[in-house]
Amino acid sequence: MNRGKFIVFEGIDGSGKSTQLKLLAKYLEGRGVSCYATCEPTDSPFGGMLRSCLTGRLDADERAIAALFAADRFDHIFNPLNGLEGKLAAGITVLCDRYYLSSFAYNGGIVPLEWVIELNRPAMEALRPDLVVYIDVPAERSMERVARRGETERYETLDRQKKIREAYFRLFRRFETQEHIEIVKSESDKSDTQEKIRRIADELFGWRKACKRN
Repeated sequence: MNRGKFIVFEGIDGSGKSTQLKLLAKYLEGRGVSCYATCEPTDSPFGGMLRSCLTGRLDADERAIAALFAADRFDHIFNPLNGLEGKLAAGITVLCDRYYLSSFAYNGGIVPLEWVIELNRPAMEALRPDLVVYIDVPAERSMERVARRGETERYETLDRQKKIREAYFRLFRRFETQEHIEIVKSESDKSDTQEKIRRIADELFGWRKACKRN
């Protein structure tokens, strides 16, 4: 049995990652690929604590939050019931909304980045994505989308989102030889953005030759 592909979606808040992930999963399934969609924080007890921190129901130091993300991620990979490693080994393609680059961009902008990287090194060594799709959107537009949602979370301010976006691009330069990262400009029409992502996925699955993309 062929191993499944591991595709991660990254981006600042309000970038449209979740929507694009679902659209890609539907497309891949239409082409006969068995898919499993997931996200971080997960719905595990670790993830539950993180969501409480992000929404402000639970106050915690940023170092504790970074450590919780790392713990949640390692459980996400190796949980015996629904861990990512088991899904991939079974030939299922996993699409994940956020992974360790999120921790580097978000937590690493508040506490020392190298410390956050070391926290996540076991996950990096255990399971690297086959593809990281970064949905790029200006922070101003992302915050307009967040505002329409009616509530904001821990990192959702314009200043913080601008810094997080800048952090992502520094990370891309740092890890460009270690990670397969594709930056996709978010279009006003989500179908245009999805078309770009599908072309990238086609290349990953060998359905089309790599070509220059705008």
